[in-house]
Amino acid sequence: MKTSIQWTDRMAFAGVTPSGHEIKMDAAEEVGGVNSGARPTELLMNAVAGCTGIDIISILKKMRLEPDSFQMDVEGERADDHPKKFTDIHIHYSLEGDLPEDKVVRAIQLSKDKYCSVSHSLSANITASYSINGQKGEKEL
Repeated sequence: MKTSIQWTDRMAFAGVTPSGHEIKMDAAEEVGGVNSGARPTELLMNAVAGCTGIDIISILKKMRLEPDSFQMDVEGERADDHPKKFTDIHIHYSLEGDLPEDKVVRAIQLSKDKYCSVSHSLSANITASYSINGQKGEKEL
Protein backbone atom coordinates (compact mmCIF):
# COMPACT_ATOMS: atom_id res chain seq x y z
CA MET A 1 0.00 0.00 0.00
CA LYS A 2 1.27 3.46 -0.87
CA THR A 3 -0.09 6.97 -0.54
CA SER A 4 1.10 10.51 -1.15
CA ILE A 5 0.36 13.49 1.07
CA GLN A 6 0.91 17.07 -0.15
CA TRP A 7 1.56 20.10 2.05
CA THR A 8 -1.04 22.73 1.07
CA ASP A 9 -0.37 25.70 3.37
CA ARG A 10 0.76 26.60 6.89
CA MET A 11 0.18 23.31 8.78
CA ALA A 12 -2.32 21.77 6.36
CA PHE A 13 -1.86 18.62 4.29
CA ALA A 14 -4.06 16.85 1.77
CA GLY A 15 -3.87 13.45 0.23
CA VAL A 16 -5.73 10.86 -1.70
CA THR A 17 -5.92 7.37 -0.26
CA PRO A 18 -5.02 4.37 -2.39
CA SER A 19 -8.77 3.73 -2.72
CA GLY A 20 -9.29 7.23 -4.13
CA HIS A 21 -10.71 9.15 -1.15
CA GLU A 22 -9.55 12.63 -0.23
CA ILE A 23 -8.21 13.34 3.25
CA LYS A 24 -7.50 16.79 4.63
CA MET A 25 -5.44 17.27 7.76
CA ASP A 26 -4.53 20.39 9.69
CA ALA A 27 -3.32 21.47 13.08
CA ALA A 28 -5.14 23.53 15.68
CA GLU A 29 -4.88 27.31 15.47
CA GLU A 30 -2.79 27.52 18.64
CA VAL A 31 0.00 25.59 16.92
CA GLY A 32 -0.14 27.39 13.57
CA GLY A 33 -2.96 25.61 11.75
CA VAL A 34 -6.29 27.01 10.64
CA ASN A 35 -8.46 23.99 11.53
CA SER A 36 -9.16 23.18 7.87
CA GLY A 37 -9.03 19.43 8.39
CA ALA A 38 -8.95 16.63 10.91
CA ARG A 39 -5.97 16.12 13.19
CA PRO A 40 -3.98 12.99 12.34
CA THR A 41 -4.66 11.64 15.85
CA GLU A 42 -8.40 12.08 15.29
CA LEU A 43 -8.11 10.07 12.09
CA LEU A 44 -6.25 7.38 14.02
CA MET A 45 -9.05 7.04 16.60
CA ASN A 46 -11.63 6.91 13.80
CA ALA A 47 -9.51 4.31 11.99
CA VAL A 48 -9.47 2.03 15.04
CA ALA A 49 -13.26 2.29 15.39
CA GLY A 50 -13.88 1.89 11.67
CA CYS A 51 -11.61 -1.15 11.45
CA THR A 52 -13.27 -2.94 14.35
CA GLY A 53 -16.72 -1.88 13.13
CA ILE A 54 -16.12 -3.40 9.71
CA ASP A 55 -14.85 -6.59 11.36
CA ILE A 56 -17.85 -6.82 13.68
CA ILE A 57 -20.41 -6.31 10.92
CA SER A 58 -18.62 -8.87 8.75
CA ILE A 59 -18.51 -11.44 11.56
CA LEU A 60 -22.16 -10.87 12.52
CA LYS A 61 -23.23 -11.27 8.88
CA LYS A 62 -21.39 -14.60 8.75
CA MET A 63 -23.46 -15.56 11.82
CA ARG A 64 -26.54 -14.51 9.80
CA LEU A 65 -27.14 -11.55 12.10
CA GLU A 66 -27.44 -7.88 11.21
CA PRO A 67 -27.94 -5.03 13.67
CA ASP A 68 -30.73 -2.51 13.13
CA SER A 69 -28.22 0.16 14.20
CA PHE A 70 -24.62 0.23 15.36
CA GLN A 71 -22.67 3.10 16.92
CA MET A 72 -19.23 3.30 18.50
CA ASP A 73 -18.08 5.84 21.07
CA VAL A 74 -14.30 6.06 21.35
CA GLU A 75 -12.19 7.63 24.09
CA GLY A 76 -8.43 7.89 23.85
CA GLU A 77 -5.82 8.88 26.40
CA ARG A 78 -2.46 10.17 25.30
CA ALA A 79 0.87 10.41 27.08
CA ASP A 80 1.82 13.85 28.38
CA ASP A 81 5.33 13.66 26.96
CA HIS A 82 6.36 13.52 23.33
CA PRO A 83 5.61 11.67 21.18
CA LYS A 84 2.26 11.93 23.07
CA LYS A 85 1.19 8.54 21.76
CA PHE A 86 -2.11 6.93 22.64
CA THR A 87 -1.68 4.91 25.82
CA ASP A 88 -5.28 3.76 26.22
CA ILE A 89 -8.22 3.58 23.84
CA HIS A 90 -11.67 2.46 24.93
CA ILE A 91 -14.44 1.67 22.46
CA HIS A 92 -18.05 1.28 23.53
CA TYR A 93 -20.13 -0.58 20.94
CA SER A 94 -23.86 0.17 20.98
CA LEU A 95 -25.93 -2.22 18.88
CA GLU A 96 -29.68 -2.45 18.38
CA GLY A 97 -31.62 -5.40 17.03
CA ASP A 98 -32.31 -9.07 17.58
CA LEU A 99 -28.75 -9.97 18.54
CA PRO A 100 -27.76 -12.71 20.98
CA GLU A 101 -25.28 -11.32 23.49
CA ASP A 102 -22.85 -14.23 23.17
CA LYS A 103 -22.61 -13.67 19.40
CA VAL A 104 -21.97 -9.93 19.82
CA VAL A 105 -19.30 -10.60 22.44
CA ARG A 106 -17.66 -13.17 20.14
CA ALA A 107 -17.63 -10.73 17.21
CA ILE A 108 -16.08 -7.97 19.34
CA GLN A 109 -13.46 -10.31 20.78
CA LEU A 110 -12.49 -11.66 17.35
CA SER A 111 -12.04 -8.16 16.00
CA LYS A 112 -10.14 -6.94 19.07
CA ASP A 113 -7.91 -9.99 19.55
CA LYS A 114 -7.37 -11.23 16.00
CA TYR A 115 -8.57 -9.25 13.00
CA CYS A 116 -8.28 -5.46 13.39
CA SER A 117 -4.99 -4.53 11.73
CA VAL A 118 -5.27 -0.90 12.87
CA SER A 119 -5.53 -1.67 16.58
CA HIS A 120 -2.76 -4.26 16.29
CA SER A 121 -0.53 -1.60 14.71
CA LEU A 122 -0.71 0.50 17.88
CA SER A 123 0.98 -0.01 21.22
CA ALA A 124 -2.01 1.42 23.12
CA ASN A 125 -4.00 -0.69 25.55
CA ILE A 126 -7.35 -1.14 23.79
CA THR A 127 -10.41 -2.08 25.82
CA ALA A 128 -14.05 -2.47 24.85
CA SER A 129 -17.52 -2.51 26.34
CA TYR A 130 -20.90 -2.96 24.71
CA SER A 131 -24.62 -2.52 25.02
CA ILE A 132 -27.39 -4.27 23.11
CA ASN A 133 -30.76 -2.55 22.82
CA GLY A 134 -29.69 -0.08 25.51
CA GLN A 135 -28.74 -2.82 28.00
CA LYS A 136 -25.09 -2.60 29.08
CA GLY A 137 -23.21 -5.85 28.63
CA GLU A 138 -21.76 -7.71 31.58
CA LYS A 139 -18.26 -8.29 30.23
CA GLU A 140 -15.39 -5.82 29.89
CA LEU A 141 -13.53 -6.87 26.79
